[in-house]
Amino acid sequence: MIECIELGEVAYNEAMTMMDVCISDRRAGLTGDRLLLLAHPPVITFGRNTRPEELPDDSVGIPVVPADRGGYATYHGPGQLVGYLVIDVRNATAPQLVRWVEETLIRALSQLGVKSFRRDTPKGENSLVGVWAGPNHKIASIGMRIREGISSHGFALNIAPDLDAFDAFTPCRLPDVEMTSLAQIASRNCKAALDDAEVRAAVAAQFAGGPPWSPAATTRVS
Repeated sequence: MIECIELGEVAYNEAMTMMDVCISDRRAGLTGDRLLLLAHPPVITFGRNTRPEELPDDSVGIPVVPADRGGYATYHGPGQLVGYLVIDVRNATAPQLVRWVEETLIRALSQLGVKSFRRDTPKGENSLVGVWAGPNHKIASIGMRIREGISSHGFALNIAPDLDAFDAFTPCRLPDVEMTSLAQIASRNCKAALDDAEVRAAVAAQFAGGPPWSPAATTRVS
């Protein structure tokens, strides 16, 4: 099982400190697997392999912060659901972890009546990891880290963020990607926008059972 912890809006650096405490506790066996659900004030974060030309210039007016995770540059802000997964992954590979996160988000969106899918990355091409809601419309980004058998960082699902913020840089090293959101999809389909609490509940419910490689009641990492 995964314990879901609702945190509301938390500044990025403060959230990283909280996540690091959770990692230490999980590694010491003081807690079980956890999912931190939160939002950030506007911030652009970037993974360690991001190129300088993929980042915005100073005129954008949004803090740009390096992140100790995989993936490239992305935006976090109000209207987005961020999930940080601190779980035991000793019995899984990195691709298995990422695939599970993708598929779990897809199930949550299906529960909400939204069709989405994952994409395989062609050899030699930029990564297509994440969740997609159209041929070139990405609705969720994923960037994670595994260290000493424990995962950290996680995903960002667009509920109703300011999508214009993604135009200031190259999201996920995909210059032609169009970031979308649940609000935008609802508007295009002439439907009412999903409530933030409803989305959080669906995501928490789908992650609660834990990954397929983990026993239901794992509480200690040796």
